[in-house]
Amino acid sequence: MSDLYEPESDFLKAIVAEEVPLSGSEWAEVNLSRLIAMTADGEKADRDWATFLLAQEELDTQGVRDALLRAARDEDNVVRAEAILGLARRDVRLALPLVQAGLREDVVSIPLLEAAALCAHPSLIADLRVWAQPSDESYVDAIAAEALAACEAVATADP
Repeated sequence: MSDLYEPESDFLKAIVAEEVPLSGSEWAEVNLSRLIAMTADGEKADRDWATFLLAQEELDTQGVRDALLRAARDEDNVVRAEAILGLARRDVRLALPLVQAGLREDVVSIPLLEAAALCAHPSLIADLRVWAQPSDESYVDAIAAEALAACEAVATADP
């Protein structure tokens, strides 16, 4: 048994290996549609990977945004966080209320903290202060501190 966390889907594994294009041809458009559909897959690992891969893509279409918005309501907090990060990369205003809600959950993941840094909004400061407190996960603490600093920088720059 492997300790690697990877998708079950061979299609997603091929995207990870950069063997499947997602833009630039009709075939790529079909692949993108398939990837978008997999963000709602019944297998959590495939749904997580599909959302992660879609969020990382530079493509910004209504179909991509709709898939990320749907995934931002997923039952799994990691899938939600990946989707929110993808939205923050595309449209901070669209992502901000999702980041605000996510920071108030019991568990916060690195992608959500990265999305908070991209949003860099003063409304996130109080919640980020909670997550930036020292814990036994120093890497997460550092990402939270970076997000907090980004938000505080914007707050002090505003008159």
